[in-house]
Amino acid sequence: MAALVPVILCGGTGTRLWPLSRASYPKQYWALAGQGEETLLQQTQQRLEGIANLQPPLLICNEDHRFIVAEQMRQIGVDPSAILLEPAGRNTAPAVAIAALQAMAAGDDPLLLVLAADHVIREGAAFRQTVQAGVAAAEAGQLVTFGIVPTAPETGYGYIEAAQPLGDTGTPVPIARFVEKPDRATAEGFLGTGRFTWNSGMFLFKASMILAELERLAPEVVQACRSALAQGGSDLNFQRLEKEAFGQCPNVAIDVAVMEKTDRGAVLPLQAGWSDVGSWSALWETADQDEQGNVLRGRVISENSRNCYLRSEHRLVVGLGVEDLVVVETNDVVLVAKRDQAQNVKSIVGLLEQSGAPESKAHRKIYRPWGAYDGITEGDRWQVKRISVNPGASLSLQMHHHRAEHWIVVQGTAVVEKDGIEQLVGENQSTYIPLGCKHRLSNRGKIPVEMIEVQSGPYLGEDDIVRFEDHYGRSDAAAITAVSSKNV
Repeated sequence: MAALVPVILCGGTGTRLWPLSRASYPKQYWALAGQGEETLLQQTQQRLEGIANLQPPLLICNEDHRFIVAEQMRQIGVDPSAILLEPAGRNTAPAVAIAALQAMAAGDDPLLLVLAADHVIREGAAFRQTVQAGVAAAEAGQLVTFGIVPTAPETGYGYIEAAQPLGDTGTPVPIARFVEKPDRATAEGFLGTGRFTWNSGMFLFKASMILAELERLAPEVVQACRSALAQGGSDLNFQRLEKEAFGQCPNVAIDVAVMEKTDRGAVLPLQAGWSDVGSWSALWETADQDEQGNVLRGRVISENSRNCYLRSEHRLVVGLGVEDLVVVETNDVVLVAKRDQAQNVKSIVGLLEQSGAPESKAHRKIYRPWGAYDGITEGDRWQVKRISVNPGASLSLQMHHHRAEHWIVVQGTAVVEKDGIEQLVGENQSTYIPLGCKHRLSNRGKIPVEMIEVQSGPYLGEDDIVRFEDHYGRSDAAAITAVSSKNV
């Protein structure tokens, strides 16, 4: 058997599970399925363990999410073969082309298992068994897509029609056609034939074969991707695609570019508790419910409530005598919706975007390559943030013209550099950063450093910074003015 390389697509704008999922931190990076701490991305990788000849994954993500992806892989002990950074979203055909080119760069020709990072699959063993069942066909040159065995006449999914009834053969069947989202009557008719499955967007094929079909059916995609990869470069542990070249790539799905046109397509039925978690109601349906039909996450109390999804990220949420609700609490938004209306949160995000509200795209907690910060409160001439610095990480060497800062360490031991002199600041200790002081905070320990930062001064704007050194490849050696005081 050839080597099998998982290709995990980590794109997505994060609107369907707002307010938890947002553009700055979409749903694939949250722990949503089950009671564990693993995120959807981490679960996507972990459920592959046990597949024969499994190789390290190749991940493709938005440039803004690169450190989130790298950190989540580190947390589960996975060293990816590559993390490829897309300067802009161009759908799945370019992502697959880039993956195939990257996988073959050293002269290899592995099988590529293309997966979305934001799917829920409850039955991992059944999923692995189905993947193994598709290997022989993929090695023989077929382009295998995994079709979800329908459980209802859903109108929100595309469908795949097989050339013959699927039955229980457990082997790929040639594809007759792809069908866009049907109306309910049409979907009901599909289910009666035994030939239709939902289009999952998961694939298995040889790198050389999908690349050959892309070159035949969508040559402009391959041309742009070759240029973007050749003109790109390495950035720390990331492979960066050249922006202008990648921008010339058509925005097209692999289904449209290849699978709907090729004569090599085959569909393999998958029954493994799959969901694309496209709404809060879908998440409720796939989660473990209590005797009253409730799904409770975080600090939640439910009394005489039924069929609700209640989630708290910070404050206590109490459901008392309510039914069929979705309640999601974050540190800056509380969503309350009827469960059958929860899919309409996308329209709310659109309204927020039109008004310029920051809640449309970003959380109050902002993630950075060195950790995260959370704006707690602010007033006239002062503001307070909570800062967390990961083990082995440090902020840039920087200076402020208009504000001073007090740092109070509440966990761990920080190494604080002030005008070239280092000092250790431990738990329950503090230090003062005056105006114009060249300073840096580092964590050389094995646990995160948690710190409260109090800023004071006549101007507290995020553009009051001069950076001198940066460990993350985002600035010149000379000091430059940056947009964010913590984007360091």
